[in-house]
Amino acid sequence: MQTRRLISSGSTFEQAVGYSRAVVDGDWVHVAGTTGFDYTSMTIAEGIVEQVEQCMKNIGAALEEAGCSFADVVRVRYMLPDADDFEPCWPVLQRYFGEVRPAATMFVCGLSDPRMRIEIEVTAHRV
Repeated sequence: MQTRRLISSGSTFEQAVGYSRAVVDGDWVHVAGTTGFDYTSMTIAEGIVEQVEQCMKNIGAALEEAGCSFADVVRVRYMLPDADDFEPCWPVLQRYFGEVRPAATMFVCGLSDPRMRIEIEVTAHRV
């Protein structure tokens, strides 16, 4: 029987909006769109590179709690309000996904807080 487990990062957004940082459903791990907020202090850096670094730390923590890692990521979606911000992120993303090479999509869209410059969502398959 498949079990569903919810993972929280402690973000105030999760409680206010009504979602989980990640949902483990059987062997699948779905990590919600994650921004560059440091969820312990609820602060966010101004720079895009600093934000993407924090996104990856936040995602990594959720994946670890789910019993997997970046090596298990099969799908990643990047959402940015400004397409010009994407290329400066590439070296950071390369460090995490260069060997894994998940299927990826980048969207240009509005985000819920004007301080947010990137949001990243991943899906992992635990093996």
